Formats: sequence, structure tokens, C-alpha cells
Amino acid sequence: MTSQIIYKGNLRTEATHLQSNTVIETDAPVDNQGNGERFSPTDIVSTALGSCMLTIMGIKARDMQVNLDGTQIGITKIMASDPRRISGVKLVFDFTDNTVVDEKQKAILERAALTCPVAKSIHPDIEVDVTFNWKS
Repeated sequence: MTSQIIYKGNLRTEATHLQSNTVIETDAPVDNQGNGERFSPTDIVSTALGSCMLTIMGIKARDMQVNLDGTQIGITKIMASDPRRISGVKLVFDFTDNTVVDEKQKAILERAALTCPVAKSIHPDIEVDVTFNWKS
């Protein structure tokens, strides 16, 4: 088993990662009867995409001895209704001046990000818009 989720009431859940005992709480968003005091489940899906992309890039970067430390991703989740669902995710990667790469390395890292397991698991109806802002 990977995780266990407990309903805490008032549209809040608590998920525990069983291997590490790390806990994530979720709330329903304000636009869906919740308090919006935590990540919503759909926020986590969108955030998982960015985290997965950057992790897979990190594996490739480490293999190529490229420093990605400090790289940030701004994530915007777009919701649709009828049925309520994620219709799009915009991800903007901002690399630091410490990330020194040539064009071939950029292509390898971008391809790695776009083929991460979460990206490959996203339904094709969800529009994923990715921008890579390289400094060099």
C-alpha cells in the first residue's frame, strides 16, 4: 500500500505516505464549497505534474553534471465545469543563472520533463502548456 487517507470532516482529508509517514492535508476549494485552506485534490494533481517533470529533469541533469538547484515552476491550474474537471495546466519553468546548459542539453532536459510518468498519465483532454525560461 502506498498511502492511507482519512476523512477529517468539513471537506478535509489527511493523506499519509506510509513509507515516510509524511502527511498531506487537502481542503475543498472555495469555489466548490470548501475553505481553500490547503491544497485541493486537483491542485495536487497539477502540482504533481510539475514536481514529476522537475524530478525527471533532475535525474537527467545529474547524469549530465548540470546544476538545476533553485529552479522554480509556476503552476496555474485551469478548471472546467459540467463535469467539473481540470481542463488545463500551465507550467512556467524559471532556471537560475547557475544552470549552464548548451542547446543539446536543453533539448534533453525538456524532453525528459515532457515524458515524465505523470505527464504520460494526464488525460489527453487536459491541455498542458509548458514554458521553459532558460537564462543561458
